[in-house]
Amino acid sequence: QVQLVESGGGYVQAGGSLRLSCAASGRTFSRDVMAWFRQAPGKEREFVAAIGWIIDDTYYGDSVNGRFTISRDNAKNTVYLQMNSLKPEDTAVYYCAAAFVVCSGYGCYDRYSLYDWWGQGTQVTVSS
Repeated sequence: QVQLVESGGGYVQAGGSLRLSCAASGRTFSRDVMAWFRQAPGKEREFVAAIGWIIDDTYYGDSVNGRFTISRDNAKNTVYLQMNSLKPEDTAVYYCAAAFVVCSGYGCYDRYSLYDWWGQGTQVTVSS
């Protein structure tokens, strides 16, 4: 059974940092694109970041570019999201996702309908 399990969420003050982890099991994800999305109450699911599998190319949503960093450790089947300079508007449930795809880049990796596997989500709350 394929599972993605997020961890590392929590409560932090504005300007602080958090590191999310997503541990994958049930298959090898080394040839999958891995991504993070988030969803705040009353809002649509938003693309945060993605990392490709060939050259570990990375892509970010406009609202987090320059503050968040996505990385992966294929040996551990784990993807990470380092979040710095957090803002109250970053408050959301953060979801890990994975997909085996033939497209790449923006217009592909940022489409949530592309992803086959999803975690249960982890809450991130940033206070002002």
